[in-house]
Amino acid sequence: MSPAGEIESTPPRANASAPGASKIESTPNSRGASVISENIGVLGVKVKKVGPWIQRDIEQVKECKADAMLQALLQRASSAPRTKQPELLQKCLKAVLPVCNGQASNALVKSSDIQTALNEYVCPGVENNFYGPFIRATNIALACLEEIEVDGMRAPVPAVDMICQQNDMPMHQMHQTKKSIRKPDVVILPLNSACAPFQDEKGSKKGKLTGKQKSKQKDRQKNDEKDDEKNDERDDGKNNENDDGQRQTRRKAHMDTNATAKPQNLPWKDVLACIEFKRKTKGIKAPPSSYTLTDYAPTKPEYLPVDHLRTADPAPAPHQTPATQTASDTASAAQSSGLTAAQPSRGGSSSKRKATDTLESAAKKSKGNHDDKDTDADADADLDVTVQMGLYAAEMFAANLAVNYLLNIIVVDDVAWIWYYDRQGIIQCSGINFIQDLPRFMVLLYALQRFDLHDWGRNKDFLPIEVEGKLCHEFRVNDEKLGEVDLLLHTSHDERVTHYGLQGRATNVVPVTSEALTKKYGKFEDGMVAKIFWGEASRTSEPEILKKVEEIAKRHATVQGHVPELLWHHTFTNPTSAIREALDVPEPTTGSRVLYILVFRKLLPITQLHGKELFDVWRQCISCHLTLWKEGVYHRDVSPGNLMWYWRDGKRIGVLNDYDLSSLADDPGPRGNERTGTVPFMALDLLTKDGQQGKVKHLYRHDLESFMQGSLLQRLRPLDEWATSDAIACRKEKLDFLHNLTPFPPSDIDKLTWGVLVNCMLVFKRDADNRYYLRFTSSSGESQQPNAEDSDLDAFLSKFTSLGHWVELSKPE
Repeated sequence: MSPAGEIESTPPRANASAPGASKIESTPNSRGASVISENIGVLGVKVKKVGPWIQRDIEQVKECKADAMLQALLQRASSAPRTKQPELLQKCLKAVLPVCNGQASNALVKSSDIQTALNEYVCPGVENNFYGPFIRATNIALACLEEIEVDGMRAPVPAVDMICQQNDMPMHQMHQTKKSIRKPDVVILPLNSACAPFQDEKGSKKGKLTGKQKSKQKDRQKNDEKDDEKNDERDDGKNNENDDGQRQTRRKAHMDTNATAKPQNLPWKDVLACIEFKRKTKGIKAPPSSYTLTDYAPTKPEYLPVDHLRTADPAPAPHQTPATQTASDTASAAQSSGLTAAQPSRGGSSSKRKATDTLESAAKKSKGNHDDKDTDADADADLDVTVQMGLYAAEMFAANLAVNYLLNIIVVDDVAWIWYYDRQGIIQCSGINFIQDLPRFMVLLYALQRFDLHDWGRNKDFLPIEVEGKLCHEFRVNDEKLGEVDLLLHTSHDERVTHYGLQGRATNVVPVTSEALTKKYGKFEDGMVAKIFWGEASRTSEPEILKKVEEIAKRHATVQGHVPELLWHHTFTNPTSAIREALDVPEPTTGSRVLYILVFRKLLPITQLHGKELFDVWRQCISCHLTLWKEGVYHRDVSPGNLMWYWRDGKRIGVLNDYDLSSLADDPGPRGNERTGTVPFMALDLLTKDGQQGKVKHLYRHDLESFMQGSLLQRLRPLDEWATSDAIACRKEKLDFLHNLTPFPPSDIDKLTWGVLVNCMLVFKRDADNRYYLRFTSSSGESQQPNAEDSDLDAFLSKFTSLGHWVELSKPE
């Protein structure tokens, strides 16, 4: 961590750009749903289909053995999580056997009821009928496991007190200005969060129970009253025992009444894990009469397959998003009597409609609720369960600040797969048959029951606090130069920029106040912002690159004042590779990420400007970019979200912002052939198949093309299609747009700005044609090849700056 020198400029952009979503063969920096976050915030497009982008992340899933995952989770829940304890799994498997065999009970539950619930679960029926038995078995197990002690393991965490809760109701969340609606089947929640929707409050109603449920509730309440009387008689008067007894009684009451009821408006921020069900077979093998210690028996399939996601038809129509399989294909493929390796887990076999992958559309619409605006969502109603769960994970990531990782569970018939998500990627463990291998499922519950919120993946360094009725997060850390640095992150502020996706940088930009930084730098008129993101550990860090940029700025007027300067930054020591090493995942450090927090003075986005004002700031950024490129700093992620400005002496000063995907000429790390950038703004050369596979070197002219197409086109309708297409489809859309350019500007763009855009595009087209012909006529060496850098960058730029409209707009007023 370190402060930076005095600053005159700043960075957080209005929106955090993300690595472009590209072909699956491309580098980790240009894949998956990260680009959607950019589209929501920067472009303001209505992103109707994010499933294909989530799918691209799912396709990268790694695998590990179930026992390795269980061992890792037990280690995390142990009393010494940093000390290897390889014997934990066997000790816990032995300890949970009495619960599995109906030999454990307490004042509230009997473990023999687990067997009753599982016998009900294996009976034929529709998917919705299985939530209740599963939830009852799980919650009874948790109540019994709470009293099991294993040497080396922590006690359960009453402050969390996890409980399994039916949902199957819409859950809403805002992402910038767009609302998502998802509907997970079952969720794991802290007990207080599970009870909250059913409690009486002013202006709210109780969850309604059916007549049958009310009758059962009355019987259970009578039994509970008797149990309470017995408990009261045994009460020794100690406050902690009273509190614990009240908690257990409250928990039992919720288990008996509302755990299998549908809650209203559960907030995503409270969800610890989602459980999604798929029913494939009519009948499931009944539980054995008793359980013993056994070795792990592989399930069929051992892992949920994702190969079908890669091999499905990759050629959508130009107006479609890059979905690799249509809903009709999914539904027809799912009509199977069972799940095998050749019969991948599809959503189409579900008896109820599954969540759509759309923003601004209702997921799992109720019968008779047909909104014309949501017709596009109908084709995505049946998603592969792995993609569907990925969408839930994206919601969970977005709901809390700087989440370290997430766990979700996919259940198909009698097999459960644990899915682990972090910003490096996704890991699924081999399946656990929770009917035939109940002890392993019990060990999973035993470990999770001992998780505090940090163990569930919440970031303990950012403490939630309420300030003037608004949720904020506080971060404090000791700095070698400044002493204690305090940051108050205003995470409920309208100007916060969040991320939507699974892996990648996951950039958040949040307004921030700080007594320590204000004392050092004074008070900024527009305030400060914090940029929080997961940077790739092997890449030269943004603070290091900005240090190089600062040195260049001292020598060049075109850079001085036109680049961000850090006020302060901190690097966390929590690499995502650690869990992969513990799970013995191949190449665990490849793509490993660490969390950064950078603080800057607030800047204004170029997207607010029009006409000559837009051009002037844009031109300043181009001049800064050229100088940096010649000095060995390659930006490589030019987009509207990275072009900013501020006022100085009554003038707008352009700032080329965001260097977390940049590289240095003398950097031995990732080279120029590594694909970076944001798809809608990438140069045509980089959107080819070779370009996405890293076979086309990223050159200066590619960034310049991004300048031309990005900022000047950012208000045009074509960007909607470009933003929701994959790289290859986006290239086709761009070519079609360029071939149909006219000299007549759209109504919302002035004539001079449109003239600059059209003429710049014509220059690029002529230059591309010349390079194309060189493939057939050149024989003089590498410098003549189409992928070669221009020898004179100033001369190349002058092809544009000498254009009439450019000269006209450059004249001072």
